[in-house]
Amino acid sequence: MFQKAIVRKPCKNFAKGITTQTLGAPDYDTMVAQHAAYADALKELGLAVEMLEAEEAYPDAHFVEDTAVVFPEAAVITNPGADARKGEEVTIKKALAAHRTIEEITAPGTVDGGDILMVDRHFFIGVSDRTNMEGAAQLGAIVEKYGYTWATVPVAAGLHFKSSVNYVGKNTLLITETFKDRSELDGYELMVLDPEEEYAGNTLLINDTLIMPKGYPKTRAKLETLGLAIVELDTSETRKMDGGLTCLSLRF
Repeated sequence: MFQKAIVRKPCKNFAKGITTQTLGAPDYDTMVAQHAAYADALKELGLAVEMLEAEEAYPDAHFVEDTAVVFPEAAVITNPGADARKGEEVTIKKALAAHRTIEEITAPGTVDGGDILMVDRHFFIGVSDRTNMEGAAQLGAIVEKYGYTWATVPVAAGLHFKSSVNYVGKNTLLITETFKDRSELDGYELMVLDPEEEYAGNTLLINDTLIMPKGYPKTRAKLETLGLAIVELDTSETRKMDGGLTCLSLRF
């Protein structure tokens, strides 16, 4: 069960972050309001939320998930795969050191937390443009030391593994069609997204509640079959910057 979360305020120049989207210019005031609603949703689910100050030098720094991989025994500080994001992990390390033993990924290995999905005692490690094989091997060796298993999964589409694959409880993975035949996912029930609602694949399980992006009725109908509580949040500005709900917090 998650008890805490770390989030970071968006900086005023967050619109200068890395994105491949062409959904229009993001609005700062709207982003701040949506981010506050996200933090409030975590609090309403019982999590103690630590809000870090904005990092004006790092427009993507509110996507804190990419800077660390946190599990009960330790926190692994990543080496972000995009050069513009290297340095974001410094303040995250200080924040997490109060809660966990610290491990670190070192160059030439790169890891983005958005490529890492922990399900029970197993880690899926997406190998993408942001997480390379060296970084995956380093992370695998670390989690293995603490008694976890792991497997790499190639990420052929989407920015991160969790852009396309997320655990939604009850032995079920919510996935895009790209991943429906991956042998690494054998043993799980697969809930395949409709192509027009693939963005909703980035749905976040917080204990017994699912937080999903607002405006994806087909995905909501699928998720309702799990019998879990569902909260919808507007993520319009996060989406414009290639982000999703999982990106905005570190949960532990």
